[in-house]
Amino acid sequence: MNAWVLRAIVLGALVVFLRAVLGFTMVYWPTHGAWMRVLALLVLVAAILYWGFLDGRADRTAQPDPERGSDLTLLWLKAAAAAGVGSGLGAWLIDWLPRFDLGDNGLLFELTASAAFIVLLIFIPALIGVGIGRGLTDRQANKAAAAQTPAVQTPTGSPA
Repeated sequence: MNAWVLRAIVLGALVVFLRAVLGFTMVYWPTHGAWMRVLALLVLVAAILYWGFLDGRADRTAQPDPERGSDLTLLWLKAAAAAGVGSGLGAWLIDWLPRFDLGDNGLLFELTASAAFIVLLIFIPALIGVGIGRGLTDRQANKAAAAQTPAVQTPTGSPA
């Protein structure tokens, strides 16, 4: 299975799951909607940031040269696009079930505006995570390289 397909399926399912839980809980606790929305958004963004971080760290560990690393931008863009459209379709289908209120949005809205929002919500944090992962890995590699190089001695015996 391609790496982007796995990310699209998992993150699309996570979006649908969080929207379904949010819709289900809004029926029973409508006055708590504001903090539940924020919590669902934080869970999703944290999962995406962490996965992007892991990708960036693994890529930089496998290929220390920045010019020869994997193209994680395209991988995450494809995953975000597929997850956005798939989660829109899944949310539209779940909205037909009783006791789930996902907003009564139409199929056209779910496949366009909602999908575009999810694409950005996945793509931007993922690339931020990739950048952080690569940067921290570079920093650790530079520290390890500096610790292994001996200090140059001057003729008087003190370090330069």
